[in-house]
Amino acid sequence: MDNSSLRAPAETAVKQCLNLQSDESCAIITDDQRKAIGEALYRVAAEITDDSVFVRYPPGEQHGAEPPAPVAGAMETADVVLAPTTKSLSHTEARTDANDAGARVATLPGISEGVFLMGLDADYQLIKQHCEDVLAQVEDAEEIRVTSPQGTDITFGIGAREWHMDTGIVHEAGEMSNLPAGEVFLAPETADGTFVVDGTMRPHGKLDGKHLTFEVEDGYVTDIDDPDIRVEVEEAAEEVGRDAYNLAELGIGTNVAVTELVGSVLLDEKAGGTVHIAIGDDHAMGGDVHAPIHLDGILTEPTVYADGEVVDLPKPSGE
Repeated sequence: MDNSSLRAPAETAVKQCLNLQSDESCAIITDDQRKAIGEALYRVAAEITDDSVFVRYPPGEQHGAEPPAPVAGAMETADVVLAPTTKSLSHTEARTDANDAGARVATLPGISEGVFLMGLDADYQLIKQHCEDVLAQVEDAEEIRVTSPQGTDITFGIGAREWHMDTGIVHEAGEMSNLPAGEVFLAPETADGTFVVDGTMRPHGKLDGKHLTFEVEDGYVTDIDDPDIRVEVEEAAEEVGRDAYNLAELGIGTNVAVTELVGSVLLDEKAGGTVHIAIGDDHAMGGDVHAPIHLDGILTEPTVYADGEVVDLPKPSGE
């Protein structure tokens, strides 16, 4: 792919989403496998501010693994951070510390050049409005229930946890977004039931008719019917024990520009009208579990109830 084609989405990310200014510092954090996207972002940032750096390191071993100390240092001392990386930095202490220090951060985990082009071709002000509409329906609920024709029936207790919006608009100090953006999400206090993933989930990508079933009790996954995912969680459990099985996230997609799933969790979990449920780490979204794993599974036909009332979900353009 001609790197010049990455110019437009890079401008959207740096200018519209992060609003980088000439008197600010910017750190582009990337790795050997995402270098072209990192370079496109750096070229745009360097035209805006002379205080821009390009930091590249070998890909991490797994999503949520901490980057090398010099990378974390660059993130923590910058005003703006954009991180197109193979393995996600979203749920890391490095990202949290950067936000706590006042940085505006956008992570782009697992981003491909195709997803970069597709996912950043969106009206982020409209996405923000859809986020606000969904939040208004769920933020006061004590209980969220999700069902689907594939067999999902799971209930989440909200407790004292707070909902968050990922709008893609990151203009205030300490804010963070996951680009491409578009979701309303939280780390529930507890969950019970069954969820069936029929959309996209690592390591499989787009499932194309295959269903993955997970049983949940008292906030922990108790059974995984897929051997590949089960092995990933078991390996994480060798390090952190039961926390690897934590029911970490309930998210609702609000990006109506995503009209079909492509097999990228980063993009597909944002699709309007979908729900994603994650296992593992939740400390970065208001939970209390630190784990070296965060696995999202996407449900394509969910019905969401907030204290028994059906939530009106945004639908992809054209539906």
